[in-house]
Amino acid sequence: MKKIISLFFLGFCSLALLAQNKIVLHVDSAKTTISKHIYGHFAEHLGRCIYDGIYVGRDNAKIPNTSGVRNDVIKALKDLQIPNLRWPGGCFADTYHWKDAIGPFNERKHIENLSWGNVREDNSFGTNEFLDLCELLGAEPYLALNMNSGTIQEAMEWVQYANHANGTSYLTDMRARNGRANPWKVKYWGIGNESWDCGGNMSVDHYINLYKQYATAITSYSNTEKLFRIAVGPGTPDYAWTETLMRDIPAKRLEGISIHHYSVINWSAKGSSFQFSDEEYFKTMQQAFRMEDFITRNSEVMDKYDPAKRVALIVDEWGGWYEEDPSGKGQLYQQNTIRDAMIAGLTLNIFNNHADRVKMANLAQIVNVLQAVILTKEEKLILTPTYHVMEMYKVHQDALLVPVTVQTNNFVVGNNQLPAISASASKDTAGKLNISLTNIDNKKSQSIELSVGSFKVKQIKGRILTSSTVQDHNTFENSNKVSPQEFKKASFAKGTVSLTMPPNSVVVLELSE
Repeated sequence: MKKIISLFFLGFCSLALLAQNKIVLHVDSAKTTISKHIYGHFAEHLGRCIYDGIYVGRDNAKIPNTSGVRNDVIKALKDLQIPNLRWPGGCFADTYHWKDAIGPFNERKHIENLSWGNVREDNSFGTNEFLDLCELLGAEPYLALNMNSGTIQEAMEWVQYANHANGTSYLTDMRARNGRANPWKVKYWGIGNESWDCGGNMSVDHYINLYKQYATAITSYSNTEKLFRIAVGPGTPDYAWTETLMRDIPAKRLEGISIHHYSVINWSAKGSSFQFSDEEYFKTMQQAFRMEDFITRNSEVMDKYDPAKRVALIVDEWGGWYEEDPSGKGQLYQQNTIRDAMIAGLTLNIFNNHADRVKMANLAQIVNVLQAVILTKEEKLILTPTYHVMEMYKVHQDALLVPVTVQTNNFVVGNNQLPAISASASKDTAGKLNISLTNIDNKKSQSIELSVGSFKVKQIKGRILTSSTVQDHNTFENSNKVSPQEFKKASFAKGTVSLTMPPNSVVVLELSE
């Protein structure tokens, strides 16, 4: 009899644990817009990101292209609805001189990429090619100024070349000769990059003095051009750096502060991108979860000086970083697995839920480098699990954030634990609720109850991304092993949507009244 009671008790406890995943959607409190720019990307002159990834050359007869840019990449990025693209770096930006890469191709300077591998580049992809690509994609360009080896004059002239009216100076005459009569009107300008490290190893005070010069010079005194100037924030929990920026940069010279965070297990031993253990997976998730605290702490500092939240927090580098793929497919080339889908789902939920302060983010990087959404090999292209998560989550772009309260089971490995479920929600212009859910537990399914209050659900549509293991990924031989599928296992009754998520899965639900 005791044994039966004990088994009943254990079973009851297990059911109780499963019932702990409860999410409340506060639909009536939706007022903050989730900026579409949270879903931005980053393209650096690194490995095969630009050359061979995005740009294959105008004379390439093997790979269909538009002005040298791969047509399949263009289509994939249009389908993703990317809102902005950061370029030319990264560390590369701190050695980049934009005038070397404009004009006739046979007159452009060939350079040595000192930041990434000392490889020779012919500068056939420069300002015109990049800005034309952004225009083709309907994406806002985000240019990183060279504050390390460049000059203030060089930065001023880049802004004039890109933005000023035709015929206003020799720079705009030069632009016209290069085939572009009208300005591109670039809004977003990063003033430096990782200035605490590869961007010059500066102290915060030295950086601020330089920043103020650049921020003042590149636009009119009152910034009637409305340039969005982004200062370099910390890449580690250095909140004193953030505080000094907010305290010492005049408010009229600052629109945003950038931070960087990668989900790296160990910078000295980053591990394989696709052959990793459950322990390594858990450690990666621990690092991904650090984004929540990093944003919260930086936001608290910014709130002290900017309670109206006028200055944006920009996470312009984020993603997973592992050892380079041994296949030799390019510097910092790595596979992209379900683990990366978990990073993306979790991180984008964090960004959405901090939409009052986080106004832009840029996944590193867009093609063939780090946590790429696209991988290429000659004429072939594959979409990664990360691509699919960002495509599923695009429903949140410019929608109203619906605050959520999440009560979740824990994902337990040994003596360590993390929340198994993360979530974010939004209400779009058609009045539909979109809820994104990530279950990072790679062993256990999770039953979830979603309370939607007075929202009368008449229809539920769903999509799911998952696979049998967190190591699963797409290859050039099997490009659809991991792809979104229809999810029909959600039901509604008495104000509650009920569903069960399999291990290591991302689900996006659309609820209609």
